[in-house]
Amino acid sequence: MKKENFQTILNGKQTDLFTLTNHNGMQVSITNFGGKIVSIWVPDKNGRFDDVVLGYDNIEGYLHGNPFFGAIVGRFANRIADGEFLLDGKTYFLDKNLGNVHLHGGNNGFHNVVWDAEPATFNSEQALILRYFSPNGEENYPGNLKVTIIYQLSNENELKIKYLAETDAPTIINLTSHSFFNLAGAGSGTILDHKVFINAELFTPMKTDNHVPTGELRKVENTPFDFRQMKPIGKDIDTHDKQIKTGNGYDHNFVLNKNRGDMSLAAIAFDPYSGRMLEVSTDQPGMQFYTGNFLDGNDVGKGGKTYEKQNAFCFETQHFPDSPHHSHFPSTVLRPGEHFSHNSIFKFYI
Repeated sequence: MKKENFQTILNGKQTDLFTLTNHNGMQVSITNFGGKIVSIWVPDKNGRFDDVVLGYDNIEGYLHGNPFFGAIVGRFANRIADGEFLLDGKTYFLDKNLGNVHLHGGNNGFHNVVWDAEPATFNSEQALILRYFSPNGEENYPGNLKVTIIYQLSNENELKIKYLAETDAPTIINLTSHSFFNLAGAGSGTILDHKVFINAELFTPMKTDNHVPTGELRKVENTPFDFRQMKPIGKDIDTHDKQIKTGNGYDHNFVLNKNRGDMSLAAIAFDPYSGRMLEVSTDQPGMQFYTGNFLDGNDVGKGGKTYEKQNAFCFETQHFPDSPHHSHFPSTVLRPGEHFSHNSIFKFYI
């Protein structure tokens, strides 16, 4: 494994860049600042390698640009309405960092801390272990939380991500990885011609004012959210559907067809020009599908390329947004003695 200094020190900790390589030449680079995936190099149908995730050339870009490119997001990924939640009779007030909403763990969530990093090898495959201790009261979440993230690159071109956590007091947790993908290559233009399949009969509509779920589990049938048969992302993205207009495109949680805890297929994306495909499997109940609707060209990324609206998509495996306010959603409560575990696999092929 290659390790190199990523150009700065934050809060007394050096930020490094770790590059995992498999037997096929696929490479994944990760920084311990925010656990961010900086690059994923995979071949196209002609054997040409390209980097297929958005990001920056150096740590300064990650400090001052989009904070979520490739990041580990927590303690609670996605949105919590009113920046508060009730747990065991006590209300906890979180940072409201997006209007009246708590988003992605707050301004100083897991995307914005330096993780302890340890290179490892599992079954002859390169891996990176990241650890972070989140103290009681950080971003006003209760409990001391020990978090471990394991990135493992298989020789089948799979990036495996394992999330583990333990707490000493009742808390809530919802972790995800927030890579922005363009299978034609980062900065290569629109992803509206990418074709997508999502293994979901239902999605969670969101309110127009704050983008948190209404609590309804709505059927995708006869809506633009029906990806049960692979279709271009852009096919229905300009319809007058109220939910599409609310998200300025797709920015919704899908209820995956699966038994709780089972590892199963969540989604597939295909770029017809490069021939690259991405297959995502997870043991989580949901997945946020986001089409880069708020990219606006102000981000200058790797190689000086700008990232415009809908130049990337995200497959964020997760529990449902705003789960603490909806008792019929799968629980995100973690208690002492319990072990939080989340497994997702991102497999690339032609």
